[in-house]
Amino acid sequence: MKKTITIPSTIVSIFLGLLIALAGSQGSETYNGVAIFAICASVSYILHWVIFIPSFIFQTEHYFDLTGSISYLSALVLGFYLAPSVDIRDLIIGLLIAVWAIRLGSFLFLRVKQDGKDNRFTVMKTQFHWYLMTWTIGGLWVFLTMCAGLAAITSSKSVPLGITAYIGLALWVFGFAIEVIADRQKRIFKKQKDKNLEFITTGLWAWSRHPNYFGEITLWMGLTLIALPVLSGWQLVTLISPIFVYILLTRISGIKLLEDRGMKKWGSDPEYIDYINRTPALILKKPRP
Repeated sequence: MKKTITIPSTIVSIFLGLLIALAGSQGSETYNGVAIFAICASVSYILHWVIFIPSFIFQTEHYFDLTGSISYLSALVLGFYLAPSVDIRDLIIGLLIAVWAIRLGSFLFLRVKQDGKDNRFTVMKTQFHWYLMTWTIGGLWVFLTMCAGLAAITSSKSVPLGITAYIGLALWVFGFAIEVIADRQKRIFKKQKDKNLEFITTGLWAWSRHPNYFGEITLWMGLTLIALPVLSGWQLVTLISPIFVYILLTRISGIKLLEDRGMKKWGSDPEYIDYINRTPALILKKPRP
């Protein structure tokens, strides 16, 4: 990828994170005069840049997803450590983010270790600016996905749990379950020797071509609803969290990349084309006859 694209993209990723950090800092508790939200926001970028250096030197992508999970957990720990007080909403949000980050991070790390590589990085890890851009976007991904929850944890405002929080919790549990089940079904499928070169069309994958991403988007919508009651003013900008996840997974990375790769591998296979035509791309829905 050309420098004329990667360098501006890296700068935009940093600038966007800075703007959200400033907005979310309104109403945040402070530490030595600095908004705790802003301090926590910097963690994901710093960790990704630090781990990028050896990853580029040794030409490895094995620690990319693991770095993301560590970034989530580090920001959470720092937020709880610096916050003068926490309530039940903060604890629930922190627990949900931690459970999700540990599960997904360990799953992706073990997968890349078992597979030996992640095809997404085959070319980009050899090009400094492209790889740096990817790690910077990784930092942005961590911050923006958790920004609503982080804003709630660091907020100086406390509100008792209500119906919005309970609906959000139910959505999170539903989305998390869908993501875990979908990941497990695909992993089991890929281990079958006679299925290595085929595409999965069973289980949840019969109802959606990307059920794991549906679960991912749903759980972040749920977590944002839990955070919503304690957000106000410019903090409401952090509601971009599930929107960002949706756009990234459906328009930039995720589905777009996988669908393009699928068409290259199986575009001439009538069964694959039939699967594409009958099965929704994202939302779980009974396949068309």
